[in-house]
Amino acid sequence: MRFIVSLISVLLFVSSCGYRPSSESASNVMGNKVSTQVLISSTEPENTVIIKDAIDQAVITKFRSSLVHRRYSDTHLKIVMNSISFSPLQYDVNGYVVTYRTIITLQILRESKNSSKTYRAKGTYDFAIEPGATQISDQSRFEAIKFSSIKAIESFIAQVSAEGLISKD
Repeated sequence: MRFIVSLISVLLFVSSCGYRPSSESASNVMGNKVSTQVLISSTEPENTVIIKDAIDQAVITKFRSSLVHRRYSDTHLKIVMNSISFSPLQYDVNGYVVTYRTIITLQILRESKNSSKTYRAKGTYDFAIEPGATQISDQSRFEAIKFSSIKAIESFIAQVSAEGLISKD
C-alpha cells in the first residue's frame, strides 16, 4: 500500500511540473505576427541575405509566428551584423591553417507597441578547409557565415524564451 501511495505521489509531482516548450514562451514575447529587417553591412553586403533568410526561417519555425509587413506586425526585429571574424584553430605539420572558427555578433532590436529591447547574440561555427589551401573558399565562407548566424539567432531565441518564462510566471 505504501508503495502505491509513493508511486502516485511521484507521478503527480512529475506530471504537475508544468513543462512548456520554449517556442511557447518566446511566442508570448514576440506575438503572432513578426516583421524583420536586416541592415546591410558595408563590409559584408552579400552576407546580409544569408542572415535575413536565417532570421525569417527562425521566426516561422522557432517562434511559430507569421512574417508580415511591418505595419501589421506585433513585433518588429531590426538586425545589425556588428562583427564577423575568422580565426585559425588548427594548423597542419607544415604550418598551414586547416581549421577555422567563424564568430558572428548580431545586435537585434525588438520593437513592439509597448516596448523595445536590444539583444546581443553571438554565434560560432568551426570548419575545415582543403589541405594546402592558402585561403578560405567563397563556398566555405558563406556556409560558415550561415551556420554561425543560425547559432547567433538560436542564442537570441534562448534570450527571448527566458524572458517569456519570467514574464509569464
